[in-house]
Amino acid sequence: MSGQAHGTAATGGPAADAELTVVHLMRHGEVHNPDGILYGRLSGYHLSELGHRMADKVADYLADRDITRVVASPLERAQETAMPIAKSHGLDLGSDGRLIEAGNVFQGKTFGVGDGALRRPENWRHLLNPFRPSWGEPYIDQVVRMTAALDAAKDAARGHEAVLVSHQLPIWIVRSYVERRKLWHDPRRRECTLASLTSFTYAGDRIVSVGYSEPARDLVPSHLLAGAKPVKGKSKAFGA
Repeated sequence: MSGQAHGTAATGGPAADAELTVVHLMRHGEVHNPDGILYGRLSGYHLSELGHRMADKVADYLADRDITRVVASPLERAQETAMPIAKSHGLDLGSDGRLIEAGNVFQGKTFGVGDGALRRPENWRHLLNPFRPSWGEPYIDQVVRMTAALDAAKDAARGHEAVLVSHQLPIWIVRSYVERRKLWHDPRRRECTLASLTSFTYAGDRIVSVGYSEPARDLVPSHLLAGAKPVKGKSKAFGA
């Protein structure tokens, strides 16, 4: 579905005279991570060559859109993903700490299919409550900071469009909140592929629809697409 979009409408329609603003939440491109580290908020993790190609492709996809603001998480992979979009629109690239990756106690470790992490007793205490979750930043805290970042971008780009580059989990959580789903979930079912766009349309100050598109889908390795079956030795490198 490269370049195609689908979405859901919020309850009620926009007022006829309401000003429309679109805020795109973009997930960063592929990261160079040969050791399969869960890098979380660690610095020093940059886009791979493929990740840069993904960023360029999305910039081309958005070239004709009325984008007046581009902001990214302070982490390198997000900044590098956002830069081509900012350049193509002649904009300065902003940074917003509210867009950062979710905190995770397993940061810096390998933690994926086939590495035995779930069999290690020292990890069990972090896995007791999937509803909060007990291994990382509470879901509701992610909702609070991400909705604040969305609102700030909407206010700054009123009547136009903004792009915010963030990370998979915070994007999925705020979308789930807006679409009134439970925040706890199966990570394999997140619809937030690398370099994808989750787009929130506002009528005035109210979100009236949420869309999703994958402009760089043809560049995304098949095991990293939304809903792909985990592959031993590959899924642990799944970028965040």
